[in-house]
Amino acid sequence: MLSGKQRSYLRSKANNLKPYVHIGKEGLNESVYDQIDKVLDDHELVKIRILDNSLENINEVAENVCDKMGAEIVQVIGNVFVIYRKNVEEPIYNLP
Repeated sequence: MLSGKQRSYLRSKANNLKPYVHIGKEGLNESVYDQIDKVLDDHELVKIRILDNSLENINEVAENVCDKMGAEIVQVIGNVFVIYRKNVEEPIYNLP
């Protein structure tokens, strides 16, 4: 569970990120989960965009992704959400 200070720190780091994953009208499927898992392993902090043609609800998608990936929601704004999962072997962010 992220504290408010940690969440704020991660939001500031995510501000300059571009979305690594785009979810389209097909929604969530195994290939999208695999892609998110790989990006989380490489970057820890991931920005994901749900395209306008998708019928998915942003909050439900964010919760489903976090449940399946073992990550935490950092921020949800519009059609974009940011998630974080610490890389145990080589952490990138030293959370306060």
